[in-house]
Amino acid sequence: MQKPVTLLLSLLLGAGLNSCADRDHPLVLIKTNLGAITVKLDRQAAPLTVANFLEYVDSGFYSGTLFHRVIKGFMIQGGGLTPDMQTKPTREAIVNEAANGRSNLRGTIAMARTGEPHSATSQFFINTVNNYRLDFKSKTASGWGYCVFGEVVKGMDIVDRIEHSPTTTAGMYRDCPEPPVLIESIQRVRTGLFR
Repeated sequence: MQKPVTLLLSLLLGAGLNSCADRDHPLVLIKTNLGAITVKLDRQAAPLTVANFLEYVDSGFYSGTLFHRVIKGFMIQGGGLTPDMQTKPTREAIVNEAANGRSNLRGTIAMARTGEPHSATSQFFINTVNNYRLDFKSKTASGWGYCVFGEVVKGMDIVDRIEHSPTTTAGMYRDCPEPPVLIESIQRVRTGLFR
């Protein structure tokens, strides 16, 4: 049996290691009306993207938004539209960090954007298949790709369930789940001790 001092040191060292891991790979919990998805972010690969995403998370921005675009055999997209299909106001767009060596593999989370490479704000998508064509290829308009900044570590069954939702058209938006898939909240998961 460990002595109390030794045990305390072990716990403190473990907490320190967990804190380092939390900083580099923070976890977030996406709660939806169909179930929960846990995502591990990759701050080392995409520091600006993760910081941007966590600012939206910490402000409560994502609560009450939708997974508003779902395409079977491709991805599920959300994080910007309200249940009445209104776009929420966002902060400034961020620099595209897709040239980070990460690929749009099944279960990865990446930033959604317009045709302009550096236009991502709050919207994200989760790949439901390996989407290599979305990867960075070159610093050209057609080659920038989509920045992967993390991966699902729990709840791919929920991602798959969302992916197979029946869809409809809502105003100018196609591929909208019907009934709607609501993002109830996205919150950080605290894993370290003494935090």
